[in-house]
Amino acid sequence: MADAYFFLFFLLPLLLLVVLYFLVKPRPVKIPIKNRHVFITGGSSGIGLSLAHRAAAEGARVSILARSLGKLEEARNAIRLVTGIEVAVFAADVRDFEAVKRAVDEAGPIDVLLLNHGVFVALELEKMELSEIKFTMDVNLMGTLNLIKAALPAMKNRKDPLPASIALVSSQAGQAGIYGYVAYSASKFGLRGLAEALQQEVIADNIHVSLIFPPDTDTPGLAEENRRKPELTKIIAASSGCMTAEKVAQKALDGIKSGSFIVSCNLEGIALSLATAGLSPQRSFLMAFVEVVAAGILRIVALGMQWTWYGSIEKYHSQRKGSTRSS
Repeated sequence: MADAYFFLFFLLPLLLLVVLYFLVKPRPVKIPIKNRHVFITGGSSGIGLSLAHRAAAEGARVSILARSLGKLEEARNAIRLVTGIEVAVFAADVRDFEAVKRAVDEAGPIDVLLLNHGVFVALELEKMELSEIKFTMDVNLMGTLNLIKAALPAMKNRKDPLPASIALVSSQAGQAGIYGYVAYSASKFGLRGLAEALQQEVIADNIHVSLIFPPDTDTPGLAEENRRKPELTKIIAASSGCMTAEKVAQKALDGIKSGSFIVSCNLEGIALSLATAGLSPQRSFLMAFVEVVAAGILRIVALGMQWTWYGSIEKYHSQRKGSTRSS
């Protein structure tokens, strides 16, 4: 019996760790930020502005892109006031490839491309206008493709031998579908497929992809988002908590610098990432070990969450039907 326990709790995990050490690819990498060009989209407010602040404070040459030149100027002044560093600003709509290409070419070769732009409309699909659905897809998904396509040739041909990074800011709604997030989740889930395929295409050029999954974040757009959110969305999403833009930015930059493919921002995010690891790349054999060991347990937890969510939906509709009959 003692030999069986020794094998089960010591030798078997040790053997698994050894196997995973040789199995995981791509291999671990460190991506420096200091004295390198970091190009941030959606950089005039929220997470993007916090990312620009942190990158500038760490000695990076920072460029930020957004639609509003006025907001970009305000962001540049704010960063200069805090860090004493001048950032370059570029006004362009990410849906317009030619405008994006001009901005990227003017900014110069990029070492870290940080794609943070995005729009969010929380509403049932039936109630959304087609124009809102298309706008969400065009900004969140096509806008990301436009930036990558515009920046990639120069990133591949850079003379700097150090590793480069393309980082995509998704959302925890890009890991689990939530009531009222049909269009938003579709666009953010799309980023995962984009990132997984892109990493295979650019790994030979020493370019490393990161996919960042923040929860609800305290940004200027959050209040407007909450105003339109369906009641059921608020009930189901209430458990995810909210982080400050500064904390998300720090987690994101730390993940980029460590070359992590999946970058989680809080404990719930780590659990979601473990539960949805699937065929995603994993550089850390230790995290791969946790993913393998935790997979079954987290599937049970996920089923419990679905039970809670669908219970809330049933209760909500039951109460609505009851109030309708009584009136």
